[in-house]
Amino acid sequence: MNAPLIAFDRLSVSFAAGEGRVRAVQEVSFSLNAGQTLGIVGESGCGKSVTAMSLMGLLPPHAARIDGGEIRFQGSDLLRLKSTKMGDLRGNELAMIFQEPMSALNPVLTIGEQLCEPLIRHRAASPKAAWQQATRLIAEVGLAGAEKLMRGYPHQLSGGMLQRIMIAMALSCKPKLLIADEPTTALDVTVQAQILQLLRDQARAHRMALMLITHDLGVIAQMAEQVVVMYAGRIVEQGPTAEVLRNPLHPYTRGLIASRPVPGERRRRLYSIPGQVPDLSALPPYCAFVERCDRATVRCRRGIPSLVGQVRQSVVQAQPPVGHVRQSACFHSAIAEPAE
Repeated sequence: MNAPLIAFDRLSVSFAAGEGRVRAVQEVSFSLNAGQTLGIVGESGCGKSVTAMSLMGLLPPHAARIDGGEIRFQGSDLLRLKSTKMGDLRGNELAMIFQEPMSALNPVLTIGEQLCEPLIRHRAASPKAAWQQATRLIAEVGLAGAEKLMRGYPHQLSGGMLQRIMIAMALSCKPKLLIADEPTTALDVTVQAQILQLLRDQARAHRMALMLITHDLGVIAQMAEQVVVMYAGRIVEQGPTAEVLRNPLHPYTRGLIASRPVPGERRRRLYSIPGQVPDLSALPPYCAFVERCDRATVRCRRGIPSLVGQVRQSVVQAQPPVGHVRQSACFHSAIAEPAE
């Protein structure tokens, strides 16, 4: 089997907070193959974006600290690359679409200047050639009047148009991996569907790996072949999307699915997971979901459940998983303990 394009191996990240530290990501392991779409889902603050920013080398150095683990891209550990080498990869082979299109672009530079920058930086294109290619990119992402848009400024475009510009910029150097962090936030339903279709088409056309970060399980169901569910900085479940949504193993995953509104189904009250997300600066030495879980027992307070997985009929200890591995971190799930 070929090595995965990206492999996270026990990544842990913390941030300075007063006299202590916030453990934002803890021992996160998963992998992504070329041409594959993987979704990362969970509540705000669960570590989704920090995981992506770690890969891109965009964590604030004055506050963030990598406490352990590796992120391997084509065999190289991104966490140990020199900043110059990481700069060569970022925006070139690794690209990212950020959460807020209204604020992600530089307000004092034209759209054309910002689209041309990666082409000049990474592809050594002349300013004229970069301008022509950037104009074509705008048309490819479904925007009319490309020449006029190239000379415009971000504040002159709508949120949906800006999101398409961000996608065009991310795709300009034909990256091997595209991270889309909440790409449909603040967009209306029609524009959301168009953006998701655009991402799907581009990923297929360029055999590009897509890491899709969202809190919306509906988006995951439409887009992702594999899904990673995160809670309080840890992965609590992962596997093929259809299997996870059809048969969730972790109580948190079941709660997320139950809280989704179902079209055509009438309910008196929409389900809400009880309680609050725990304080990441004071996490307990046991399952972080225990206070919100309707299946919690005394055993759940005796340690942190390991993320273990199943490949077909065999059960294996957690490693960066490949393809069809199904994993859960719960003492009560069907694959919670390795087989003897």
